[in-house]
Amino acid sequence: MINVSKIKKGIVLDHIQCGTAHILYDALKLYEVEDPVVLMQNINSTSLGKKDLIKIETDFSLDFTVLGLIAPHTTVNFIENGERVKKVRMELPQRVEGIMKCGNPRCISNIENVESHEFTLANPEKREYKCEYCDSLTTYGED
Repeated sequence: MINVSKIKKGIVLDHIQCGTAHILYDALKLYEVEDPVVLMQNINSTSLGKKDLIKIETDFSLDFTVLGLIAPHTTVNFIENGERVKKVRMELPQRVEGIMKCGNPRCISNIENVESHEFTLANPEKREYKCEYCDSLTTYGED
């Protein structure tokens, strides 16, 4: 059995889909954190069978849009003095700005130098977002 000690202060990302914690690690730029960050994969879970988990032992400003977009079923636990003080269940964000790229190669956002544009959740079951410029549907990660 693996034993990783409790953290005294920080954030625990729990219920991450098995095998995807490394994607969150990169997307949230956890490699820039100078305090301990623990990434665990293939942990037994009663509800998921297997899951991943990330412990961040410091104050860290999470990008909830990125987290919700990549891992919408993740649970975020905020820890102080070794105890959970707040629990947040992630969901797909309704609006996404500056993270996605339109999947339509003819979209103006892919031709012109558009600094940042917005996508709106169009189909939650398929995780599809509608581009504000061309109304094309795009799923995160397909660009």
